[in-house]
Amino acid sequence: MDSGTAKHSVEIIPLQSASKNNDGQGCSSQREVTREVWARKTEYLLSLIGYSVGLGVLWRFPYLCMRNGGGAFLIPFFFFVVVCGFPLYYMELGLGQFSGKSPLVVWCICPLFKGLGFCMVIMSFIVTWYYNLVVAWVLCYLFYSFYPTQPWASCDNDWNSDNCVVIRSKSSNHNNLSLTNQNISYTSVINQTTFPNLTQLHTDGAVNSTLNTSQVFQTAATEFWRYGILGISSGIDQIGSPQWHLVLTIFLAAAITFLCLVRGVRSAGKVAYVTAILPYLLLLVLLARSLTLEGSLAGVMYFIKPDFSRLSNFQVWFEAALQVFFSLGPAWGGVITMASYNKFSNKCFNDAALIAFIDTFSNFFCGFVVFSILGFLAHESGMTIEEVAESGPGLVFQVYPEAISRLPLPNLWAVLFFVMLIAVGLDSQFAQLETVLGGLRDIYPGTLGNRKNLILLAVFCFFFLLSLVFATPAGMYIFVLVDWYATAYCFFLIAFFECLVVGWFYGAERFSRDIQIMTGRSVHPVIRVSWCIVSPISMLIALLGTTLAFKSPVHNGYEFPKYAQTLGVMIGLLSVIPLPILALHGLYSTSGSLSTRLKVLLKPNKEWGPNNKTGKLVYESYHNEGSVWTRVKTNLFGERH
Repeated sequence: MDSGTAKHSVEIIPLQSASKNNDGQGCSSQREVTREVWARKTEYLLSLIGYSVGLGVLWRFPYLCMRNGGGAFLIPFFFFVVVCGFPLYYMELGLGQFSGKSPLVVWCICPLFKGLGFCMVIMSFIVTWYYNLVVAWVLCYLFYSFYPTQPWASCDNDWNSDNCVVIRSKSSNHNNLSLTNQNISYTSVINQTTFPNLTQLHTDGAVNSTLNTSQVFQTAATEFWRYGILGISSGIDQIGSPQWHLVLTIFLAAAITFLCLVRGVRSAGKVAYVTAILPYLLLLVLLARSLTLEGSLAGVMYFIKPDFSRLSNFQVWFEAALQVFFSLGPAWGGVITMASYNKFSNKCFNDAALIAFIDTFSNFFCGFVVFSILGFLAHESGMTIEEVAESGPGLVFQVYPEAISRLPLPNLWAVLFFVMLIAVGLDSQFAQLETVLGGLRDIYPGTLGNRKNLILLAVFCFFFLLSLVFATPAGMYIFVLVDWYATAYCFFLIAFFECLVVGWFYGAERFSRDIQIMTGRSVHPVIRVSWCIVSPISMLIALLGTTLAFKSPVHNGYEFPKYAQTLGVMIGLLSVIPLPILALHGLYSTSGSLSTRLKVLLKPNKEWGPNNKTGKLVYESYHNEGSVWTRVKTNLFGERH
């Protein structure tokens, strides 16, 4: 904890007064407003940890390790954390802390690319929209966890079919009973696609087919998930009416999230003590319990046993890079948002290093928890770990409940598990939602700058009404469609232009001086090289790989119709279309020749500068003159070289 942050009151720092420019660069406020800062350094760090350590750490990283060489997968993962993830995280912390601006307006550092801010806000909006549904699902499970007999542990419920079996086993696959119920069947199939989203590694859905004796029976946990919670229809065309239990939990999930932000970072910081720390405590309890189960050690050994031959496969390195970005969270806007409420002199390098370390540790730690339980489930069912392992929603809503139902005191372990998921899910949304709310306040500072509760209520109502489509029987298909397209490639594009703007147009040397004004410490040449060369090249390769490997979504055999795919593409474009539109608008509204307009728009406008009075006094515009080679060398290594 910083020595100057012991008080519980929130320090208010005045933002720079903003004036509308006539050069087409206008992205600033019209009147002076106030901006709060974190009350304690601890709250800020816990909020960053909560934002970075999301559900993907729990249900995606362990599965990636399993199919990409076990412990050997840690090598490319650590590599990309060091050379890309950490430098970009450090860059965004510096941008937000130095300017005291949200992602929507911080790109006044280079007005030609101010569309980056709108891209981040739109992407955060879309992700918050459908991520809230995941929290709603968890709330449903939490409520049912208090039932004397958990519904996912029994085949005696109204929604169960004649195919239902309580415990999965190999014998279920070869049952010779005569089946009379021609129902929808489910087969647990590991989807080998490479996409990184919640459902792109594994989606749990229906295959419209007629049952026969060779098909796999559905477990009670699967049927509860599909029919009890989702009430899933046969396709996206069969939308139906919203289901009351999902409407209520979606409302409750949104209400909890918004109430945690009712006082901005003041309330979010206090909530972070619970939502950031509690998951680790509960995961530790679950790990201690699962390690006492028979077969758990075999699961752990399966997780960490390295297969170094897999490192020669480009796909392994590609998926490691994807996991770093989905885990740490640079390029989404949340990191800039959190840092913009920080004290100006905070040591952001130390924060970036700490969060990168904790995030890496969390990925590895969650792998032990997941595979110890998978090892137990495989032992109990007489199946292999590959047969019981899943990634994405299938892991937490089918595999885990099934395993928990076999433990002594299943209600206790179910409550602990789903409370942990709620804490993780809420924490991940705070920064994304604050990115949206802060963007609205910054774009209309005179009207909305000091009306936080009004903005909060309006956005809450809009989010809830928009989320009702997920409560329908076709909600799962809509969720898959949005998740598949919304973040498929846009964050790679955003990260590439971030590096281009800071590393070259503004200048890595100049930005290093800005950070030195804040912290008294310049940026190391290794990090500069990453900003200017390594990260942008990696982003281009990843963007190209994602684009070439991109396929239409398939939800366990269900192929989306063409119009749904077109709608998904349009949703995906929402996150990137502001970039060219606002760049063209800036060029059109700026006077002079094309070269003059570019020269003006590639320089910071009058609103860019340190969010600190003392910093403003020492801040000087830096111009990197000389030959191309001189400018390149200066940005990479500094003027002394």
